[in-house]
Amino acid sequence: MDDNFAIPLLRDLFATALRAASPEVLVPQALPPRPPGMVTVLGAGKASAAMARAVEDAWGPPMRGLVIVPDGYGVPCRYVEIIEAAHPVPDTRGRRAALRILDMARELEEQDFLLAPISGGGSALMTLPAEGVPLSDKQALNRELLKCGAAIDEINTVRRHVSAIKGGRLAEAAWPAPVLALLLSDVPGDDPAVIASGPTIPDPTTRADAQAVLARHGIELPDSVRRWLENPRSETPGPRDGRLSRTAWEMVGTPAGVLKAVARRARHIGLQVVKLGDRVQGEAREVARRHALLARRIAASREDGPVLILSGGETTVTVRGRGRGGRNTEYALALALALQGHPHIHALAADTDGIDGTTDAAGALVRPDTLARARAMGLDPLRLLADNDACTFFDRLGDLVVTGPTRTNVNDFRAILIT
Repeated sequence: MDDNFAIPLLRDLFATALRAASPEVLVPQALPPRPPGMVTVLGAGKASAAMARAVEDAWGPPMRGLVIVPDGYGVPCRYVEIIEAAHPVPDTRGRRAALRILDMARELEEQDFLLAPISGGGSALMTLPAEGVPLSDKQALNRELLKCGAAIDEINTVRRHVSAIKGGRLAEAAWPAPVLALLLSDVPGDDPAVIASGPTIPDPTTRADAQAVLARHGIELPDSVRRWLENPRSETPGPRDGRLSRTAWEMVGTPAGVLKAVARRARHIGLQVVKLGDRVQGEAREVARRHALLARRIAASREDGPVLILSGGETTVTVRGRGRGGRNTEYALALALALQGHPHIHALAADTDGIDGTTDAAGALVRPDTLARARAMGLDPLRLLADNDACTFFDRLGDLVVTGPTRTNVNDFRAILIT
């Protein structure tokens, strides 16, 4: 099976993943019967505008609301206002919109109903720094968290405790109105408190947990953040807080569900499937080396028929260089180096939100001749990997996967095809 078959097949499987994660399909299946009266829709995340539109189509008026999405992720809505803001480092647009969301929640009364479409990316988008913390200090903290190699649950533990709206504080503000969060998971394990830092979910962590994360990764804190985390008021509403007793959540879609749909499609077209699960974590380049070793073993022992290795989850990248690249392109470059041009292995690694790190690409493709073509062009893959510059590597080869905004987010998608 050469590139003319393997690459279109991998692209088809990625498209299957995106269809399986579509809010237009998932949200109507998760909605309960419409409550009477006005519905207020308040949320944030890469999929949240598409989720809000699906709610509008299913429930209709009377409805109002405000949802924050990254630039380019807006979807036209009739009753819900869509605000675009910066991601992954928050900006003033997100702060202003988050303040409006909090004010709208505070206006609700017991007979009202709050529906919160929440998806990955919402934590950075719905940014409202805690009392006494300037936005510039929160931006600086966010940059350090993103490049230190911390896992997403660690990052969001800190975000919840330095926020006036996350970690259950949005539901706290809406009390005593009932709250239903619609969650599209982008986190390993689908913990509702971790998805977008859980603005309507009781927080199982403490400020001491947040301080421990920062100490573990050696992050130097701005004085305002240090003072706030020393203040008992930085504790978020926990599982026993009565003000969150009328709050519920529904998991709309998960990475596991998406991988299941892709595996079903792969088997239908005659592939044997090896699923490594939807919770793969660790340094991207180390995960890639392990996956390459597995692919080589399968290639050496396979008797008949192509094999597909599927995995999801969220790897991390400890940034030491100055290059362009996210965790999926870094994984792909490390995989190519570990495979060393194996003639029967192709791969695709991409983020389902369409953005890998801070680049315009979703991820990258690996072919048997990836390294040979690169070296013929004068590219040094080892140097580029050391500089965290995998995006430049695959851009020069024409092997970036570019989707544009997908308006969904169920984390990373990795497929290794052994022919």
